[in-house]
Amino acid sequence: MKENYLGIDVSSYSYKNLMTHVVEDINEDKQSFIVAINPEKILTAQQDNNLMRLLNQATYQIPDGVGILIASRIKKGNIRERVTGIDMLEALCEMASVNGKSIFLYGAKPGVADQAKFNLIKKFPSLKVAGVLDGYEKDQELIKNTINMAQPDILFVALGSPTQEYWIVDNMEDLNVNIFQGVGGSFDVLSGRTKRAPKFFQKIGLEWFYRLMKEPYRIKRQLKLPLFLLKVWKTK
Repeated sequence: MKENYLGIDVSSYSYKNLMTHVVEDINEDKQSFIVAINPEKILTAQQDNNLMRLLNQATYQIPDGVGILIASRIKKGNIRERVTGIDMLEALCEMASVNGKSIFLYGAKPGVADQAKFNLIKKFPSLKVAGVLDGYEKDQELIKNTINMAQPDILFVALGSPTQEYWIVDNMEDLNVNIFQGVGGSFDVLSGRTKRAPKFFQKIGLEWFYRLMKEPYRIKRQLKLPLFLLKVWKTK
């Protein structure tokens, strides 16, 4: 179940459906790759064919951004729910804790993933965290060996986008992992280093506005939203 916006596929699954598919993928020993899609990534991919191929190569492209919901309405699509990267991470952790699956946290600055691990276990006491590794380790063989020795079912990679997605695609075949997700700055939020927008802003789809108030320099990025919607409307 996918919709296409300016050449980029976006999955229209709800959280519940995504979790069902992810559990099936793990139980059937399949490898799946989850990537978060927002208007900015789609516009960037218009000028970068490698990025477009990368995003479309993912198994599940989650609609991370209110702009995708608006675009779906413009094209009379079925996407009615934002599936943000960090919420997907937490949903996967909850699923893992219930189903006895394990996770691995790779990326961010030294100490950040460790604190994220502590807070995730605090929220999901039965969660199995197979391992943690910061994003400053440069030895790629050591990274892959560390992950494989831990034998996680799910690997969260926080190296920034699209670096993390390219890393996943380049290394999937060498890793004994079923589910891969690039999670950007999620470890910073989970560790408490970065504050996420209050639930009210998240619920009404204005998380971007809260971040803009906190970080006015993001205005150039936010101006891409109307450009994206105009392009989608023209292809309606």
